[in-house]
Amino acid sequence: MASATIDGIKTIYQVTGNGTPLLMLAPGGFDSTMAKWGSGGNATWKPLDPLNSLADEFKVIAYDRREAGASGGRIETFTWEAYARHAVAMLDHVGAKKAFILGGCMGCSVATAIGHYYPDRCLGLLLHWPVGGWRWMKKGHEKLDGHAAFVRQHGLAAAVERAKQLKSFWAGDPDGGPWTSVIATDPEFAQAFVKQDRDRYLAHVQQSRLNLFNDTMPSGATGDQLLAMKVPTAVMSGDDASHATSAAHTLRELMPIVTLSPLMPPQQTPQAVGQWIRESARAMQKTAVAA
Repeated sequence: MASATIDGIKTIYQVTGNGTPLLMLAPGGFDSTMAKWGSGGNATWKPLDPLNSLADEFKVIAYDRREAGASGGRIETFTWEAYARHAVAMLDHVGAKKAFILGGCMGCSVATAIGHYYPDRCLGLLLHWPVGGWRWMKKGHEKLDGHAAFVRQHGLAAAVERAKQLKSFWAGDPDGGPWTSVIATDPEFAQAFVKQDRDRYLAHVQQSRLNLFNDTMPSGATGDQLLAMKVPTAVMSGDDASHATSAAHTLRELMPIVTLSPLMPPQQTPQAVGQWIRESARAMQKTAVAA
């Protein structure tokens, strides 16, 4: 693994292979780390080990998203555009003018934001288990509202102590907040976090809640942005509280150039998902050459 300052933020990343660039936007909600593609992944990604198994065909570019894992962060209001900007700056850093964008879980939301804000950088979008639906929105509200309530009652210093204990924001209780991993790994950031204005900080949290979890649509690009998107897209649906099937079908209904895999999670074996990634990317390349 390597480290670089990307969009002003310390970012941990790795690159394997020498083929067509494939930018990996990891699953895990706010805990989007490279580990989620391997030993820390689910029943699909762990045995597939995509960072290595796909390197025979792609230049696989993976990173810990800002405010996740060992990467750093910045106190500001979160937007999908900010996540997309960080991702595209990662492409700039490794010299990739265009790439396939593979998103898992909340990584799909960043991918569709890239498709809207930076379509010229996209060879195509590969969206596995896009997030969306009522229960996803409710989870986001509960996480950010719970953190805000903790800070109002106990203060920023108490949030820092909880962050150091919890290490991550999305998997446990929300007390430490969305900057938990940065607080836990960067003492200077933790010191600055405590000294900031509490009300201004809470305003960032509240606006982030509104920006990221504003309705039951698939998170990321808005409905109008999806309708206007000309980036070829392949979608594979999830089927649980955070990855509602409705999210995948909404993308199919709105995006102009999209295919929805018929495979549902019980059929999504590591072999089937790996094949879907490869075949979808090849089809997109073939169509682009023909055009």
